[in-house]
Amino acid sequence: MGGGDKTAGLTDALDMMWRKFLPEIRHRARVLEDAAHSASAGKLTESEREAAQSAAHKLAGTLGTFGLGRGTELARELEQIYAPAGSAGPAARLTAMAAEIHAIIENRK
Repeated sequence: MGGGDKTAGLTDALDMMWRKFLPEIRHRARVLEDAAHSASAGKLTESEREAAQSAAHKLAGTLGTFGLGRGTELARELEQIYAPAGSAGPAARLTAMAAEIHAIIENRK
């Protein structure tokens, strides 16, 4: 088996894994979007904050596995923001970051 065959096989395997986990990845992105909307309205609950921190943590690793480095960076930053001692900053920033993660996920080829 040549090097190109191995690379193609790995790419195919990653694509298959992406399709398998895409519903859960999308769900986690929606959790971040919902938390950002709640924060914008000044109504972010503790359970939403915890869910957003968990979703961001899981997305950081998952997106990195699939070569989506920018998504990992954003997710790590959101994980810190939603940490109990984190500082959310402007709600519009949270919304923009969540929207960018959503776009990265939907635009993966």
